[in-house]
Amino acid sequence: MCPALSKPPPGPLPRRLLARYLLLLRLYPLLTKAASSAVLSALGSLLSQVIERSRKKPGSSKSLDLSGPLRFAIYGFLFTGPLSHYFYLYLEQLIPSNVPFAMVKRLLLDRLVVAPPFLLLFFFVMNLLEGKDLSAFAEKIKSGYWAALKMNWKVWTPFQFVNVNYVPMQFRVLFGNLVALFWFAYLASIKKR
Repeated sequence: MCPALSKPPPGPLPRRLLARYLLLLRLYPLLTKAASSAVLSALGSLLSQVIERSRKKPGSSKSLDLSGPLRFAIYGFLFTGPLSHYFYLYLEQLIPSNVPFAMVKRLLLDRLVVAPPFLLLFFFVMNLLEGKDLSAFAEKIKSGYWAALKMNWKVWTPFQFVNVNYVPMQFRVLFGNLVALFWFAYLASIKKR
């Protein structure tokens, strides 16, 4: 029988879930990170809808739009999980922890070199998944990219400092995904403006 399908160890549900996640992470690291990115990205989009609904008048009963979370799940599965997985592997090779000023170099690489195109990729992929043309993409970049990038730098910089310097390698994508749960809620909310 496949080890991932074997019976989990006994104990409370959170402990069993963690054991299963760790096993999957060891056996299928890329797929596990992609799947967790998909789930947490979709939850971030769903969270933004819940927040938006709570701001509306009590009488308005707009139902949840599942196409948004689906787009975020696709983005998380195909882009966030895999790209983050390989970025963190490459980062360890490029700037090992014993290099002078490694903590600062890692952070600067992430924030100044990786974050801007990654955010641009987010806007581009979402534009495609929404079925919009390149003129809509250009308009979105003009109206929202700089504000989103500045917010990215404000929000993500302290988290990424911790992530690239203190979080064990196998958990960096998950750590980022947990922060991204709220970040995607923010991005989804600005996409609606």
